[in-house]
Amino acid sequence: MDTKYIFVTGGVVSSLGKGIISASLACLLKARGYRVTIQKFDPYINIDPGTLNPYEHGECYVTVDGHEADLDLGHYERFTNVPTTRANNVTTGRIYQSVIDKERRGDYLGKTVQIIPHITDEIKRNVKSLGNTGNYDFIITEIGGTVGDIESLPFLEAVRQLRWELGTDALCVHLTYVPYLKAAKELKTKPTQHSVKQLQQLGIQPDVLVLRTEKDIPQAMRRKIALFCNVAPDAVIQSIDRPTIYEVPIMMHEQHLDEIVLKKMDVEFTGQPDMGPWMQFLDKLQQADKEVTIGLVGKYVELQDAYKSINEALFQAATYNDHRLNLKYVHSEKLTDDNVAEQLAGIDGVVIAPGFGQRGVEGKFVALKYCRTNDIPTFGICLGMQCMVIEFARNVLGLADANSTEMNPTVQHNVIDLMEEQKSISNMGGTMRLGAYECTLRGGSRASKAYGTTTVSERHRHRFELNNAYRDQLEQAGMHCVGQNPATHLVEVVEIPEKRWFIGTQYHPEYTSTVLSPNPLFVDFVKAAIAYGEDRKAQS
Repeated sequence: MDTKYIFVTGGVVSSLGKGIISASLACLLKARGYRVTIQKFDPYINIDPGTLNPYEHGECYVTVDGHEADLDLGHYERFTNVPTTRANNVTTGRIYQSVIDKERRGDYLGKTVQIIPHITDEIKRNVKSLGNTGNYDFIITEIGGTVGDIESLPFLEAVRQLRWELGTDALCVHLTYVPYLKAAKELKTKPTQHSVKQLQQLGIQPDVLVLRTEKDIPQAMRRKIALFCNVAPDAVIQSIDRPTIYEVPIMMHEQHLDEIVLKKMDVEFTGQPDMGPWMQFLDKLQQADKEVTIGLVGKYVELQDAYKSINEALFQAATYNDHRLNLKYVHSEKLTDDNVAEQLAGIDGVVIAPGFGQRGVEGKFVALKYCRTNDIPTFGICLGMQCMVIEFARNVLGLADANSTEMNPTVQHNVIDLMEEQKSISNMGGTMRLGAYECTLRGGSRASKAYGTTTVSERHRHRFELNNAYRDQLEQAGMHCVGQNPATHLVEVVEIPEKRWFIGTQYHPEYTSTVLSPNPLFVDFVKAAIAYGEDRKAQS
């Protein structure tokens, strides 16, 4: 069949969960046997989120081909098990950059370059590029921001044009908010009505309304919304708060979202989506009656979205280990030798978070020394792995000033140093070692046993690396360099075999962890944390 295009827009307020609804619909369509992918259009002028502060934008996700992307792409992959690429995340900056480059080359033959048609044509080209590959039956395109945002207008105009051009091959799902006023003790539909009217004023009539709500919306109220918004009553469904986002696909299917979409797009279908493996995951989650406590040590713990993929990878790993996750955030800036025992008390395992810069890094060293000397299962990711090496060099090798040249460019013992290919680069955006690279693991290592193989491919986002000049010293003192890139010999994985579980990875294994395929390293780490917690309780 011809590729079908589904557009997901949002109204009233941001952060309603367009990404979760998009991912849930994709999950259901994929479970019906269709080939599905999702793309996110972000209306900011940055070329990509790579240079954005996590406080502003949360986590920066990395695709297999090395594109720094919006965190919603992590949801897409976790829900669909389909890897994303640069084509799945487009910003206003990318659109304008492409148009300006074409204008400079003379591609427009001297014509006046305008928002319509040149910017909107470029947006449409990006929307349809994935469909032109012939690899997908459905392309779900999420438009960032809310209807009414001036930044989103060119994207919405492009959607309007595509709706007319594609006919029944295009459909619009509009996610909006129905607030509950506690003082009046009632739900209010006016924000939704105004949101849809704004969309209609732009020439877009939504086919499906998804109502985000904290309270159950009565059928009579849904019919009222349908009447005022020109939407079929059976195409008005609610997205009520659930204990976990992984219940949302089931909730959407119970309200026939996948069937409504297929009918409106003239796609014949039979039977039900095969959600068996997904339901098994949810059954494990609901039946888990024990808890594992993991401490996440980082400098962005006030903003949980900064570590979104790590949080979800731990959640998945705990579920597959038949435990519920109790995630405790530990601010690395506030950790000292005097309070570390109190801050990490009762914790079964510790993750040392990735990041950049000096702030909070000394607290990570404090946590690592405490975990190493007390044999607490510990997982260092990217900068967390580099901190593992620095702490070990300082306190085991006796190199008191050991550091990374990121933190101290003139340090004598630069156990972590800038990668050679990075030394001549001054631009910040998209210039790190990014994307999936192969890693060869030492046979018999804890890491290779966790993966069940000696060859893996994981995604990277870094500029600095372990300095191979110190590799032999580290090995002799007990920190083994058990994973390396076969082409460059860059160290990818370190571990201390004599410890219960003490592993650091230069790459980000959280990016490849999904609901149906949890990352093996996270699963093994949580398993070790559970065992440690049981031993600790038995001894107390």
